[in-house]
Amino acid sequence: MKIKEDIKPISYLKSRSAELLAQLNETHRPVIITQNGEPKAVIQDAESYEKMVNSLNLMKILAHSEKDIKEGSTIKQEALFKQIEDKLLKKKIRK
Repeated sequence: MKIKEDIKPISYLKSRSAELLAQLNETHRPVIITQNGEPKAVIQDAESYEKMVNSLNLMKILAHSEKDIKEGSTIKQEALFKQIEDKLLKKKIRK
């Protein structure tokens, strides 16, 4: 983070929004918006936001997986594939 570039007052956002959007899309760094000297919001470009959300979702999946492993709530790969094959065969037979 470059403090002078990445912290802006709300007046800057109001008067130079196009410049701020260009900065966000060029640097891919979030910008902190202040009001009366206090940080009030963080804005970032859409691509960085999407990557952040995807990373958080992956971390949630990993956390759930680790919990399942610790609790012994897992099955062997061969058993899983067998379950999937059985379900697919049942669907095929119904048609």
